[in-house]
Amino acid sequence: MARWEPDAQGRLLRAALELFAERGYEATTTAQIAERAGLTKTTLFRLFADKREIVFQGQSRLVALVTRGVEESPADATASAMMSNGLRELTAAHTDEQRRTGRILDPILASNPDLNERAISKRFAITSALEAALTTRQVDEWQAGVLADAGIRAYYAGYAVWVMSEASDPLIDHVLAQLMHFERAVERLSTGAAES
Repeated sequence: MARWEPDAQGRLLRAALELFAERGYEATTTAQIAERAGLTKTTLFRLFADKREIVFQGQSRLVALVTRGVEESPADATASAMMSNGLRELTAAHTDEQRRTGRILDPILASNPDLNERAISKRFAITSALEAALTTRQVDEWQAGVLADAGIRAYYAGYAVWVMSEASDPLIDHVLAQLMHFERAVERLSTGAAES
């Protein structure tokens, strides 16, 4: 592969995933990733601090998308509707290629403490961005926190189902189904608390 070809970040991600699947995360070096991608180690380190960050390269984009979804909500939107708009914007960025990537990457993330820790940090960043966007739109701070926690929990739960699904339905359908599931669970809990 010629070193001048475009999409160095995407090439590095594809190379990393191939190597992680073949050799395991721990046994894969940055030099091997760069070589597989047809790039130099210098280029890799100019783009990413380490091999872990290659995997999480989309975090800033996801933060920007969920924020934009809330910011672009109608002026009269409810807090819940703004949260849902943030999730719609967030999920619209996911493609079938990312679904295939998730099938490879999710087991690797689950089995590696270092990657799992970084995944938790990514989740926190997206949740915090959603909460901040809601607060900026004058949603009560406590309510914004609850909505952001529930929304991102639904996003991740829906994503896990979507990644493994063979159906062509969009990610947002799975996320909204998870939100409805959470809402019903909260209703049952609050009804049970009222009865006791």
